[in-house]
Amino acid sequence: MTSGKTFRLSDYQGKNLVLYFYPKDNTPGCTTEGIQFRELYPQFQAANTEIFGISRDSLKSHEGFKAKLDMPFELISDPDETQCIMFDVMKMKNMYGKQVRGVERSTFIIDGAGTLVKEWRGVKVPGHVDDVLAFVKTIAG
Repeated sequence: MTSGKTFRLSDYQGKNLVLYFYPKDNTPGCTTEGIQFRELYPQFQAANTEIFGISRDSLKSHEGFKAKLDMPFELISDPDETQCIMFDVMKMKNMYGKQVRGVERSTFIIDGAGTLVKEWRGVKVPGHVDDVLAFVKTIAG
């Protein structure tokens, strides 16, 4: 994880977590999604919610992407696809007419008790972060 940290779910007990999986650092859709999470971050914090972005990119790539977008939350590097497989986000996708295996943009909400309470799969970026925020506000308690 960026900032030299290690992610442990138990460290966030009592907080809601947004885990958003995205295909690749520094690509248009992923940049837009990251910026939208950044812009609404104070509202997520007010709803007792922490955000983590996850992709297969290296930690070095993540550090650069995080700095470039001035993200106030951490990015998790998953080069061996452990988390991607656990959350079943690896899919065959069409890219320029070829079948390629990649991350399907997906978002998951884990509540303060550590329970997966909501998931979005095959996410389209426009409006998505607003939908995620609206949901976490309903469970912010």
